[in-house]
Amino acid sequence: MRAFAHNSYDDYYEAPMSEFPLPAKMLLAFAACVCGAFTKLFWPWTFENGELLWNDKSGRVLIMNHVSLLEPVATLISMWAHKVPCRAIYKSEWDRTPGAKWLFSRLGGIPVERGTADIKCLRRAERALKRGECVLIYPEGTRIKTDDQPVEIHGGFALMAKMGKSSVQPIAVVGARDISQNGTPFKRLFWRVFFKVGEPISFDQMTSTGRKEQAEEMERVAMQRVYELRDELRAEHPGKN
Repeated sequence: MRAFAHNSYDDYYEAPMSEFPLPAKMLLAFAACVCGAFTKLFWPWTFENGELLWNDKSGRVLIMNHVSLLEPVATLISMWAHKVPCRAIYKSEWDRTPGAKWLFSRLGGIPVERGTADIKCLRRAERALKRGECVLIYPEGTRIKTDDQPVEIHGGFALMAKMGKSSVQPIAVVGARDISQNGTPFKRLFWRVFFKVGEPISFDQMTSTGRKEQAEEMERVAMQRVYELRDELRAEHPGKN
């Protein structure tokens, strides 16, 4: 890919992030620095066991509980800061927002058509994983605002990992949900947010033998570990949700 060569959105979705044009790389660096400074100041976030996330240079599917827009931002910034290429899977509805499709494509995002078997997204994620890029996805599909909210786990992440011959790495977050104050547009400032990273889970650890059965087992095991990490964080930081 060359700068100012009229690269298409598909070019960005398909090409390795290392081959993005220099302006796109500069945009990512600028966004990471500005957003990192802003979020670190107003909602100081930290990663426990972050070395498990940053020191492994293999392609992995990263999954996390989803409670706000802060956690994907913080995760992508931390990966960039440690020179680990990471692409976020985001709902294609965002592309209807003016400028969002242009911006997300240049930051490495890959859109997914929710509620469909989006083969194109799966193939793009597969190729990214096989070349050593991480893929960040939120299996809950939407932000979970209360513990009583019904949750439907979207299991495409396990198939993604299976196709990409990669492991699944669970991460949990607490505190980010509390940034919003009682559903108002006003945000609670200087509120600490905590992440905890778990060990990658490989398909070799699954007891099932069939392809479909292994994927289903991975869905259960990996999401259970996410919630275990979340509960561990809540015990360590009382009052954080």
